[in-house]
Amino acid sequence: MIGLLGLVAGLGLLIWLALRDVNIIFASVICALVVIVTNALPLADSLTGAYLSGDLGAFTFAGRFFLLFAAGAMFGKIMGESHAATSVAMAMVRAMGKDRILWITVLACALLTYGGVVVFVVIFAMYPLGLRLLKEADIPKRLFCGAAALGAGTFTLTALPGTPSIHNVIPTLKLGTDLFAAPLLGLFGGALMFALGMAYLERERVKARANGEGFEPGPRDVIPDLNEIARDIPPWPLAVLPLALVIATILAPRLLGGADSENAIIAFANAQPVIWPSFALLIASLVALAIFPAVRRKPLQILGEGTQDAIMPLMATSAVIGFGGVVAQTGGFALFTETVLGLDLPPMMSMFAAASTVSGITGSSSGGLQIFMATLADDYLALGIAPEELHRLVAMASGGLDSLPHCGAVIAMLTITQLTHKQAYKDVGVVTVVVPIVATLATIVLAMAV
Repeated sequence: MIGLLGLVAGLGLLIWLALRDVNIIFASVICALVVIVTNALPLADSLTGAYLSGDLGAFTFAGRFFLLFAAGAMFGKIMGESHAATSVAMAMVRAMGKDRILWITVLACALLTYGGVVVFVVIFAMYPLGLRLLKEADIPKRLFCGAAALGAGTFTLTALPGTPSIHNVIPTLKLGTDLFAAPLLGLFGGALMFALGMAYLERERVKARANGEGFEPGPRDVIPDLNEIARDIPPWPLAVLPLALVIATILAPRLLGGADSENAIIAFANAQPVIWPSFALLIASLVALAIFPAVRRKPLQILGEGTQDAIMPLMATSAVIGFGGVVAQTGGFALFTETVLGLDLPPMMSMFAAASTVSGITGSSSGGLQIFMATLADDYLALGIAPEELHRLVAMASGGLDSLPHCGAVIAMLTITQLTHKQAYKDVGVVTVVVPIVATLATIVLAMAV
């Protein structure tokens, strides 16, 4: 009983500390110690093994995915510093009109993240332009948060086939699938997330206007002039080229041949679910450096800064996974596993409950995915779920409860936009928690029906 209470206390403390903006790495160590002590786990072995270097260890995860994080951050840095991301967004403004700011924000963020730009970079790149458009359209900043979260943090990360996100890569290592696993299910779920999210945001926009709620800048907001933004940015067809190159490079091995292809490059690409997307992002980064004058003058500095930008997100995610590695050693987690597997539910529904709960506990979809794959994937394969379906559905399931208030990405977004949980979390929560859960359950029903 003490062990179970300690497990709950450790989880609760992690959420409490995250909500108070305590460094998540420090918080994960403190909470891991709470779980270790209350569950009478061996201190040294738990810290050096389960937390740091075990199958779910922080350093194990960091080592496995460092290249992907670094390549994504470098590419994002180049797209931001070259103003290519702004160029893509402004092209959408010209095509759709500034009054469609919520649509523009969602679609621009989706395009950038599907092209390999990391979520944090997308928000930084979109925010200055978003401020200008929000002011002109007189739309509350809270809805910008919702739109950015929908475009950058839902269907492009977990549902759409082919995305180079970490969430789409993790299942491949365990299941032997590729980034295009169960494409029809992914397209269905992604389209549903987009439709439901946009319907909610448009309803809130209309309600805000009827209630007289408009744009209010934050104390540190600097609203740029659109004419100044337009200077020194590449034409949009050129700006889109690196994004298209990432997707095309990832897609090429699938189009040219399967894993059994005799071509050495194709066979290598299909056998390397982490290295190949990293390579695609690196190639696109080099091409972007060559074609964008704003970054051509200091390429090594830009690449170095991009690599540095990868460190904190990687270590924060790794620390949460290390905490999960300690949790996975406890009797309480074993009881949770037995309970979920013993539920009188279809295997896919049971899988959804397990993946959602683990991601909610860690406040991280990638952390939840890693823990699920290491501890529960074999059980659900044994229950008859096909590897490709498990890949897509568990990735989607991880992207719901992960965005509870203690989620690091949520806290970072609110910090960037100078809003509080009270002001903006309702909109972010609807589009990143409620909408993905509904879409995932609908996709599971479709998978069970066919």
